[in-house]
Amino acid sequence: MATIIVFTSASPIGTKVVKNNELAASGNKPYTQFNGDGSTADGWPSVSDWIGFDTMFKINAVTMGTSCAQFGQANNSPSEIQDIRKAIEDAANSTKVDKRFVLAVMMQESRGCVRVPTTAATVANPGLMQDHGGSASCNAGSAIAQMIQEGTAGTPAGPGLQQLLQQAGQSASAQSSYIAARLYNSGSVASGGDLGQGSATHCYSSDIANRLTG
Repeated sequence: MATIIVFTSASPIGTKVVKNNELAASGNKPYTQFNGDGSTADGWPSVSDWIGFDTMFKINAVTMGTSCAQFGQANNSPSEIQDIRKAIEDAANSTKVDKRFVLAVMMQESRGCVRVPTTAATVANPGLMQDHGGSASCNAGSAIAQMIQEGTAGTPAGPGLQQLLQQAGQSASAQSSYIAARLYNSGSVASGGDLGQGSATHCYSSDIANRLTG
């Protein structure tokens, strides 16, 4: 099983473990810092700007293949990477959450390492999605599916992407996705609506937007 790493300050739902330079290296374009409330009026990408899931998964599969080394664990096998893809597609189908958004959040939280450690502050954040109080970690095929499902559909202890998109408003809009990402990372949005303000990782939503646009 994955070990638990306790931080003195961590988000209530997920913990960002990647840096902007990794994002810039994983895609085909430089990193863009997005600021404001997540709207197209503030310069954020629309859903039509997002790349397709097949392309997005192919880009990120390279990182998934090497991401466990940072934790001193064996890297993902090709079959584990395929299990991740199937788990994302299944969770997206059952919750109606865009599979690209699920993939983006998973990469943000764990870089797709199936053996990522559990992080914890007031609540444990286990697995690929570093979800709120979930029960799945480790790397068996069934655990991979459960890790993705818990992060997407939520757990008895806390919300997943599905509930946070509903809380953000229009669940099919790009802005709601960026707001939901902010909520997933920090549990709240700053009173003025700026997704780069408040607690936890300030660039979290901007990172998600960059992942979604390649």
